[in-house]
This record gives sequence, C-alpha cells and structure tokens, in this order.
Amino acid sequence: MLTIGDGLVAQIPALVISTAAGVIVTRVSTDQDVGQQMVTQLFNNPRVMVLSASVLGLLGMVPGMPNFVFLLFTAALLALAWRLRGKQTQQPVAVEAPVVQDQQQGAEATWADVQLEDPLGMEVGYRLIPMVDFQQNGELLGRIRSIRKKFAQEMGYLPPVVHIRDNLELPPANYRILMKGVEIGSGEAHPGRWLAINPGNAVGTLPGEATHDPAFGLAAVWIESALREQAQIQGFTVVEASTVVATHLNHLLSQYANELFGRQETQQLLDRVTQEMPKLTEDFIPGVVTLTTLHKVLQNLLMERVSIRDMRTIIETLAEHAPNQADPYELTATVRVALGRSIAQQWFPGNGEIQVIGLDAALERLLLQALQGGSGLEPGLADRLLDQSKQALQRQEMLGAPPVLLVNHALRALLARFLRRSLPQMVVLSNLEIGDNRQIRMTSTIGSA
Repeated sequence: MLTIGDGLVAQIPALVISTAAGVIVTRVSTDQDVGQQMVTQLFNNPRVMVLSASVLGLLGMVPGMPNFVFLLFTAALLALAWRLRGKQTQQPVAVEAPVVQDQQQGAEATWADVQLEDPLGMEVGYRLIPMVDFQQNGELLGRIRSIRKKFAQEMGYLPPVVHIRDNLELPPANYRILMKGVEIGSGEAHPGRWLAINPGNAVGTLPGEATHDPAFGLAAVWIESALREQAQIQGFTVVEASTVVATHLNHLLSQYANELFGRQETQQLLDRVTQEMPKLTEDFIPGVVTLTTLHKVLQNLLMERVSIRDMRTIIETLAEHAPNQADPYELTATVRVALGRSIAQQWFPGNGEIQVIGLDAALERLLLQALQGGSGLEPGLADRLLDQSKQALQRQEMLGAPPVLLVNHALRALLARFLRRSLPQMVVLSNLEIGDNRQIRMTSTIGSA
C-alpha cells in the first residue's frame, strides 16, 4: 500500500504541471491575467457548477465518506449555479442588443444591397391578390403567360417577365403597371363582378358602378353576375375582372414594345437566329453592323408596330446596305421597304383593295420642299395638317378601315414622327411598302380644300 501511495504522490506534480501548461497554452488573449481568467471561466457558466455539484453529490452518498461535507458543498454549488442562471436570463436584452447593433453598423455595403428595377412589373391592391394566387384559383398569371407567348409569336421577341407584388398603399381594388419602376398604366378590377363595355352601339343602361375601360377608355359599367346575359343582349361587351387587367397589360405591351426591347433582348434574338441559321449571322456582328445599330433599327421598327419576326430579311437587307450607310434611321427606312409585303399584309390581309388616307398633291410638294430645305413646318400648316388628319381618321373608323395614311416614301418618316404624339393610332406607310399587285382607294385626302 505504501508503495502505491508513494507512486501516486510522485505523479501529482506532473499532473499539476501538465494542467498548468494546458491552461497557459489555450488561454485567450485579454487584459486579465491567468488567475482572473480561470476564476471568470470557472464561475461564469452555471453548467460547470451543476456538473461539479453532481460529482460531489455522488461522492457524498458513498457510505463511509464525509457525507455532510460533500452534501454541503453540493448545496453551495447548486445555489451558485442558480444565481448565475438568474443573471444570464436578465442580461441578454442589455448585452446582446449592442452586439447586433455593432454588427449592423460594422457591415459593409455590398452589390447585393443594390435594388435593380424590374423591366416590367405590376402592383395590386389586397382585394386583387386572389386573382394572382393559384391556390385561390386565380387566373391572371395564366393569362399573362398566354399574353407573353402571343406577343412573342406576333412581334418576334419575348417580352420581359411581369413581376407581380401586392401594394397595401393602393386602394383595395386598384392595380398599376410599371415599366422600369415608372407607372405606365393603372385601373381597377372587381373580382366576382363583370365589366360591361359599351363598344358604341349598346342600347340602354345598366345598374352598377360607372367607369371606363382602362385599356381603350371606352365607357363601361361594373355589374353583378346576374346581369351578364342582359348586358350582352343590350349590345355590351362583357368581360371578367382578370380579363380586364390582362387586356390592359396586352395593350401596354404593344404600346411600349420598342422600349421593352433592350440590348439584352437584341442579343438573345440574335442568338436564336444563329441557332437556326448560323451562316446568316456569321461575321454579321460586328463585321457588318454593330449591336447598337442593329438594336436601334429593330427598336425603330417596333416603335411603329412592325413585327421583327422576319429576321432573315432584316439581316440580309442590313448586310447589303449597312457597309454604305451607317445612319440607323436610313437603314430602318430601307428595311421597311424590304418588309413591305408583310407590313401591308399586317394592316390589309389578303390581296384585295386597300382603303387608305392620302395626301393632296399640292401639300405633298410643299412638305417635300420643306424637307429638302431643312426647315420645319409652319405653325399654321402644322395645325391644318393635324386637324385634317383627325377628321380623316374618324372617317376611316366609320368605314371600318385601318387607320393608315399612305404618303411619298421621302415624307414617311417625317409625318410619322409628327403625327405620333397627337394621333398614336395613325399608321403612316410609304408608297414603296405597298406591292404593285394591290389596288389602292383613297377614302379621304388631307390638304384638299
């Protein structure tokens, strides 16, 4: 026994030295010395006290051991652990809040903090949320997908995705459509009710909330479902709420087709053409024209509602004329002539007679002289031209003919820019854009006495 005891005593110094070395090596660099750190770490965590009390409690229950002493230390350690736990539950709000605040203040700004504007977005009031929620049988999302697909098939490029979000600041039944963060249209819709639109020949009136069609501004009334058949009998066009919003969006897509067509869409369209016709685009960009010039030409076409589906003709025409002409507006005029058959077909389907508005020969000569001389239109002449254009447009509508003005090729771009602001629905075509096989009839003449 003495030999065993002597061996244990001999090992105690080595154990103490090893423990001390471990404490010194693993200590954290602070302003406290080793002794203060040991006291802080040992008596700062209640779990250490509970563990120590458990060990002493087990020893105090062993027969023959000084039970009272061990149990006394056990009680003291448990009391200390309880006190430390109480302090920790009171300190989190006071201690952790500054840490979070310091982290927020110390966080550097990153590019993730930059919020880019969506090319196309829609905000809805809270009553319209079910219209855009599939779980509530909302149909608007499906209609928007169909609109984008139809637009791509007709105009020749895929428009941006419409990002929809709720806006509690809007009236409950209102919505607004945004392009690059700027509102381009707004309206109201009432789920569960129907919009009865008067196309101009409806008979009588309907009980309901009077309003206007948000897309075209026609007089309309929001009616209950029970009046739907009656409204149709009276000649009203009856549509549901989701159709009203979808039609408005479709109208704005067509109106702003050129602004929604950016450089990214230009490159995506070019990549699509390259997949189908790789030889056609070989060395086209930037060998023949720059991406900027191509983008501008396509934008000019879309501005006047000309489809860019026929990219083969567009690229071949640019490849032929771009080496000698760098002006995108002159290139646009050349491309329009090449696309003349499809442009005429867009407004006058078939091969029959076309009914158009014409220019008086004297007015045409006067405009050509002003164009060649570099002078603008005289105010009196501009007002007369605008007034007679409005009257001619009304006659076209009465005849059910497309709102098309046919002019000399040299005047087309000038008159298109002049009439675009006041009469955006007016389409100005060049005489070179109409095929020789089409018969032309002037329904009215602008400039005649």
